[in-house]
Amino acid sequence: MATTRVRAPDLVYVAGGRFLMGDDGGRPDERPAHAVSVGPFWSAVAPVTNAEFDLFVASTGRAPARFRDDPRFSDPACPVVGVSWSMAVDYCEWLSRETGRRFRLPTEAEREFAARGGLEGADWPWGDEHPASKPELAEVCALERTHVPTPLCANGYGLLCMADNVHEWCSDWYDAAYYAVSPAQDPRGPATGRRRASRGGAWRHQVKYNRCSARSSLDPSFEYNDYGFRVYADA
Repeated sequence: MATTRVRAPDLVYVAGGRFLMGDDGGRPDERPAHAVSVGPFWSAVAPVTNAEFDLFVASTGRAPARFRDDPRFSDPACPVVGVSWSMAVDYCEWLSRETGRRFRLPTEAEREFAARGGLEGADWPWGDEHPASKPELAEVCALERTHVPTPLCANGYGLLCMADNVHEWCSDWYDAAYYAVSPAQDPRGPATGRRRASRGGAWRHQVKYNRCSARSSLDPSFEYNDYGFRVYADA
């Protein structure tokens, strides 16, 4: 075990199970909705923060995250942004070495299952009520920057910001047509691709929240100021 001051993030145990992934009423890449089973896993309560990523930078000599000094994104407790997919993977490998526990990015299926928070078929982590109609979310809906995760964003599993704040990298390659051939047990995406999948909404969009089944993707080398990540671990 590591003797440094690096510690594992707060985690929530997710028992896994069978659920309907996707949405036949959603965008084309969310179709067809299909039954999927995922095994148990652990999810970090919140995305990786600037303070957490700073420890990685100091320990490895890597360059800081691209937007670390931008005042809009510099709060140590806010999610780190401007992290490419490979940097997120490198962070997971470093954290695994430091803590003695294997951390990784989630599959799209795990990320969607976790976002639903135990609500079967819900559009949002809290149910079917649009975020614009929830007064308690008005401040987040008006932000033009990241924010410190709060209990207002918690879902049924106690996970914060599963539908807002920053897009979160997943381990899968992205394929808009993948759902038509997806296996029913622990799907992990296509073997190759050009873009990596991501999930969750982001401050940068007019609508700050994404539905649980909504998919997004990005070139894995890009470092955008609305992209961060959250760590997961095997159960």
